[in-house]
Amino acid sequence: MDPPKILVLGSVSGQLKAAFGKVAALQAKNNFALLLITGNLFSESGDDDVVTALLNGEITVPLPTYFTVATNALPSRICEKVAADEEICENLHFLGKRSVTNTSEGIRIVTLGGILDETIVAGLSTEQYLPLHTSQDATSLKGAQSADILLTTMWPNDVTKGSKVPLASGYTPGRGSDEIAALCAALKPRYHFTTSPDAFFWEREPFMHEPQDESGKSGKPKFTRFISMAPFGNDKKAKALYAFSLPKVDTVVEIPPGTTASPFAHHIRASRKRPHESTYSRFQHDEREHGYSKHRRRRSPPPGPDKCFFCLSNPNLSSHMCCAIGDESYLATAKGPLPAPDTFAKEGLDFPGHFIIIPLSHAPTTISMGDVLDPESTSVKTYKEMTRFQESLQAMLAKASNFKLGAVTWEISRSRSIHLHWQLLATPADLIRKGLVEAAFKVEAENQSYPHFQTTDLTLEKQVEFGDYFRVWIWADDGDSKIKGKSLVMPLDPEFRFDVQFGRRVMGKLLGLESRLVWQNCVQDEEEETNDVAAFRAAFKEWDFT
Repeated sequence: MDPPKILVLGSVSGQLKAAFGKVAALQAKNNFALLLITGNLFSESGDDDVVTALLNGEITVPLPTYFTVATNALPSRICEKVAADEEICENLHFLGKRSVTNTSEGIRIVTLGGILDETIVAGLSTEQYLPLHTSQDATSLKGAQSADILLTTMWPNDVTKGSKVPLASGYTPGRGSDEIAALCAALKPRYHFTTSPDAFFWEREPFMHEPQDESGKSGKPKFTRFISMAPFGNDKKAKALYAFSLPKVDTVVEIPPGTTASPFAHHIRASRKRPHESTYSRFQHDEREHGYSKHRRRRSPPPGPDKCFFCLSNPNLSSHMCCAIGDESYLATAKGPLPAPDTFAKEGLDFPGHFIIIPLSHAPTTISMGDVLDPESTSVKTYKEMTRFQESLQAMLAKASNFKLGAVTWEISRSRSIHLHWQLLATPADLIRKGLVEAAFKVEAENQSYPHFQTTDLTLEKQVEFGDYFRVWIWADDGDSKIKGKSLVMPLDPEFRFDVQFGRRVMGKLLGLESRLVWQNCVQDEEEETNDVAAFRAAFKEWDFT
């Protein structure tokens, strides 16, 4: 089977009829699999006549076409259409501002549209149609782990470093982004497309990333081609159309002529030197599966990452619940928390005290993320950072409550799961010190005829042989350097039917919160959730290593 042919078009800026007419002529001769638009599809004014013609079917889009938001906000009627139906018109699809998309041809496109908004120092952007993104939008997309095509509005900083290809006379690349440079270094895309700030085209020599496989060990080298497109119809006649074929990865073995070292290698080296420092967060991965026939879009087969409520790249993410973002994982408040906001008021909390610690990687278990014996692998770095979040929360709860509260954390690790996460719950320290929490878990397991708990320190190395399990950590500090900590592990057969709400059910009964066992019945409105996050961040400030 021939590799799919892809056509890339620079900023259209409202010239839809002329642009798609040109593309239609090329499509008749070449049969491209898809068209990718860099930059703005619509003009800054939104041109209502163009939008009307498009929505009325008066403008034909000749092949599956993908675009994102760039420097212009999307017209309001286009936003409404996207919200109602993923397909704006036949063959025209909005990628989202922050997204991961797999096409029916198996092409993986990671997208970050818009310009960096430096006024937002923490959190994800919540409005996908505006031409602004945050630094954490870029960080969150590292969870995609790989890409065939990276599509961004901004240039990555240092991309011209080591290149002998001159920019067009009198032109500059415009504002660059360290975050996008780091994203490119992490994803190692085969192609990175962006838009030129003026009427020039620039294609850098291919650059080679440091060879590593997914576990962090030496592997096949990967190459990126960076290409910045001139706008369509520019008066300088600069190149606005680019066509290429994308063969399967395993067929690409030769080093492209003129290849240079990666200009972003320092981003990888810097992240290795800071395995415990900041960057990632909680909610949904917009890993959409698009399948297109000539006239009809095929639906994604469930379950896919678009069903995952824990991946940050999902544009529908409840980002207001993200509390702190680290390099490999992130911290969020739980939706539908078991305690109410005033449950632990007497202990000194003005928020529920129910949290979720979530890895950046979309993986079912920690050990599935890489080699557990390699300190630089994703699995090891993720486990260390999640543990750091856990310990920071425990310390915060102890101090905020004057040691009246400890914490109970539970994890379900199963190879058939979708996205690993840990839930941490503030718990009265007396219940922990008296052994009542441990007893509650063991009794409930016995009542349900579940496997017996084992008391074990389940290190990453042991997890490889242990298989599936449910684990609970029980921790309390009495303020006098006496810490009570214990880990209980329940082995789970791969086919065993296990209640994923087991941890919540045990703790709900123990805390007298039986009326709140079902999380869907405890969901707060967005204002309440936002207030809880603000209260928590104030308490957590001293321990927030991100």
